[in-house]
Amino acid sequence: MTSGGLGRIEDGAVAVLDTPYPDAGALIEATGSLDALATAKVVRRIPLAGADADDDDDDDADGAGPALLAPIARPRALWGIGMNYHSKAERTGRPVPDEPVLYLAAPSSVCGPGASVRLPAEQTAEMDYEAEIAVVIGRTLDRADEAAAWAAVAAVTAANDMTCRDVMKRTGWPVLAKSFAGFTPLGGSLLHRDEVAGPDAIGVRSWVRGEPRQDSTSADMIFPIPELLARISRYAALHPGDVVLTGTPAGTGQDRGDFLRPGDTVRVEIDGVLPLTTRVRA
Repeated sequence: MTSGGLGRIEDGAVAVLDTPYPDAGALIEATGSLDALATAKVVRRIPLAGADADDDDDDDADGAGPALLAPIARPRALWGIGMNYHSKAERTGRPVPDEPVLYLAAPSSVCGPGASVRLPAEQTAEMDYEAEIAVVIGRTLDRADEAAAWAAVAAVTAANDMTCRDVMKRTGWPVLAKSFAGFTPLGGSLLHRDEVAGPDAIGVRSWVRGEPRQDSTSADMIFPIPELLARISRYAALHPGDVVLTGTPAGTGQDRGDFLRPGDTVRVEIDGVLPLTTRVRA
């Protein structure tokens, strides 16, 4: 998604498309997939270097072209799961859960690639990063089995599920620890489900201050993506445009005792997706 409209990545460039849909969320809600983008007319091509992510501005500073935005700017629902990687359970010394630890966060916390996110110092001294695979739902899931669950996925993207650890401890509510403005960066692009090697073969990595912090794959998940979606659908229907964050591997600031501070840059990469970079400000 760009400030100039929907686009697709072709030959190292963003092809801005002629489409009646204002954003990917509207397209997915209307059609259940991203398929319409494959044949849409190209109205403009911008080199990826010229389609820079930009915090809060519609266009990049040098006027080269549209900026990258969150691919799903306001999900209908934003689901998350705690403790979904074996490596994370091992690092924290906690038992592997028998049931997924699910929560909802405020969709208003979503921001795009390149955003500057304020550290709410009046509330936290433990602002953390969490590199995650985000799943975008394309078709309604209600009491679905695992095969149907994966078939209903429209796309995956990268997420940084930022969390105030001390707020979580103090209140016991993930929604309060994760719903500050900008605390759910998404992007920098969507990867169609058909382009994913498999739900158990998606790499996820993060860097903070240029240092590698997390490096894992979805094969280490306690509840693999199809099972996770099916389990959620037993209790609440998932609808087109919903986003499900699927957990984070070991290597967070919580694991290292090294939390985010103003001036830090966090980079998250998911296989096949443009990098997601977030800056932390006071």
